[in-house]
Order: sequence, then C-alpha cells, then structure tokens
Amino acid sequence: MFKQILSKLPRKSSKSSEYREQGGSGNHAVNSNASSTSRSVDHGSSKSGNSSVSQAHYSALDAGQHQGNRISVGANANLTGNSVPLPYEALPAFRDVPNSEKQSLFIKKLKMCCVVFDFTDPTKNIKEKEIKRQTLVELVDHVTSANGKFAEIVIQEVVKMVSVNIFRTISPQPRENKVIDALDVEDEEPSMDPAWPHLQIVYELFLRFVASPELDAKLAKRYIDQSFILKLLDLFDSEDPREREYLKMTLHRIYGKFMAHRPFIRKAINNIFYRFVFETEKHNGIAEFLEILGSIINGFALPLKEEHKLFLVRVLIPLHKPKCLAMYHQQLSYCITQFVEKDCKLADTIIRGLLKYWPITNSSKEVMFLSELEEVLEATQSPEFQRCMVPLFRRIAQCLNSSHFQV
Repeated sequence: MFKQILSKLPRKSSKSSEYREQGGSGNHAVNSNASSTSRSVDHGSSKSGNSSVSQAHYSALDAGQHQGNRISVGANANLTGNSVPLPYEALPAFRDVPNSEKQSLFIKKLKMCCVVFDFTDPTKNIKEKEIKRQTLVELVDHVTSANGKFAEIVIQEVVKMVSVNIFRTISPQPRENKVIDALDVEDEEPSMDPAWPHLQIVYELFLRFVASPELDAKLAKRYIDQSFILKLLDLFDSEDPREREYLKMTLHRIYGKFMAHRPFIRKAINNIFYRFVFETEKHNGIAEFLEILGSIINGFALPLKEEHKLFLVRVLIPLHKPKCLAMYHQQLSYCITQFVEKDCKLADTIIRGLLKYWPITNSSKEVMFLSELEEVLEATQSPEFQRCMVPLFRRIAQCLNSSHFQV
C-alpha cells in the first residue's frame, strides 16, 4: 500500500523548468523579541502575531505565488502549467517509517509542498490545500526535533520549497506621503494577506530551520546566498505586518548565523534606505529594518569602524528628513542613542544633524525631534555639548516662541 501511494505522487521532472526556484547555489545574538517568538506563529493578529504551531489553528488557505507570478494550480495545473498527477495524497507520517527512511521522506514532503495553489477562489482544491497544510506542519515539527546535521540535499530542498512559496511580486500600497501623527499610524488598518495562514507555516519552518543548531552555516551559505537574501529583503515592503515580523526575525537569524553575509546585508539595507530617503519616501518595512539594525549597532565592537560612523552620518541622520517619520521614529531614535552610548564623541555630529533636518512647519514632527534630542543630551558629555550649544540654544529659543502648545 505504501509503494502504491508513493507511485501516485508527483515526481520531480529531470528538466529544470519544473519546480524552478532561485534560492541560490551558493553571531550576533537575536534580540529578546525575536528569541521569544522564534518558536511561535501568528494567527490573525496584526501586531505581534504569536501563537504556537498547531494543526487545529491553521486554515486551509495557502500562498499561490512564486517569483513574481501568481500561479494557478487547480486539478489540472502545476508550476509549469502542466497537469498535476492525481490524486494529490498525503505521505506517511514520520513516526510510521524507520529512521533510515526519514530523510528520504522529508525530501519527498518538501517536494510535495513545492506545488502551489491559486487562492483567488477559496472553494477550489480544498482537499489538496489541507493536505499541503498538514504536510507543512509535519515538516515544522520534524525540523524542530532534528537531532542530526542536515545533509546538503536537505538544505537545498528546504531553500527551494521556501523560495517557491514566499518569493513573489508584491504590490504594496504604502501609506500616503503626508504629515501624520504617531497615533494615526497606530490606528491605520493594515492590509492583510488572505493567504497568510498558510504562508505563516512556511515562514515558521524556515525560521526554525535557520535557527537550528543542526544547520551547518558553511554548507547552507551555498543556497542561502546573496541572491536569496536580496529577494528576502524585497519582501519587507509587504503591507502585512505579520509577514514583516517574520521577515525581521528570519533576517536577524541569518545575520547572526552567516558571518560572511553580514557586510552584504548591511550594504543592501543601506541601499534601500538611500532609495527611501532620496527618491521615493515610500516603504512599508523601514521600522523593521531599523529594529534589526538597533540590535546590530548594540553589538558593534569599540572603537567603532569608520564604516559604521559613515552609516550614522549618511543613513540614520538623513532618515529624519521624510515626512512619514512617525512610522519609524521610535526605532530610529533607539539606533541614534545607541551610537551616542557607544561613542560619546558622536553626540556633536548627531545634534548638528538633527538641527540640519529640524522641521519648520510641522509641529508634530518637531515634538518628535525634541523628544529624541532629550535622549541624546542625556548621554552627551560636556566637551561635545559645548561644541554645539550655540546653534542648539538658538533652535530651542525658536521652539519656545512656537504657537504650538506641545512644542
């Protein structure tokens, strides 16, 4: 019976056109937020998104997109548009096979999950979607309980399956480029991805896989390479805050585990910031990037490298310029104060930078600047303060004359 079931499953074509992916060929500690949620998944929460992986709590929804193309997979279509061999049936559970066959079964389940479904019609392929959902939950449990190093073929297949499911073209609708209060940002209703209950399991699987002590970083960096990381960074523009939360935790894990990728990740994030500040002023993931960077800055060794000081001057300080500062000011302020605490001599540079971008006609933004300035001054030493106190007090005098009561 077991052989009959396996013989009916979709087989991977020898041609590269089927189940195609671009996952690549190829330690900084994760903050408390990431570590506390790395073993949890979200179900319906738009803010934190933390609940344990449970088959009873996942719906039959699935994510049906891959590398920029939404792919319909009904009873007669798969990744290449060819017919899917029917029936699409569940494979045996891991507990029902001997240990010697578990790796082979793991790979078969991964390949089975490379079939993606079209969710524009929630009544379509309900049985197949549920089978895939249950298979993904089994894969999460298997990765979590792994007690031996992952083989290269396993790493390759995991990256392939994750790439097929999460890499897609997203069409974000960033908040309007206008003056908004922090309260408005919190009250604004985010756009939720209807396929999230399925995408969530894929993200949880990959997060646990990257965090697993059984993953050999030297081996895995052949597949979790620069191309893979760039596509992962593109997803940060997702409108769904739950997806951005998982991306934040996953990227932080990658940064901590793959030391060779650290300079590349920092440079790639810098490029996103440059484009945001000087071109578009539109991106949904700036706060998440800054949260990651806040933890990275906290781990910088002293004395600070010139590269890190340039990052402060060329990226962090100009990030005060966009009108939508309220969306990420809390995270930005934390990064700025981290630099002052690391090297008090940078206080003069930071205060003069704040004065350079000081808002003239935006009172709510001016209040944010004053709050941040207070935090910076608390960590400022007397020599640095004396160098910038004249322009600083001129600005404070202007604030005292403001017609806005909060300023």
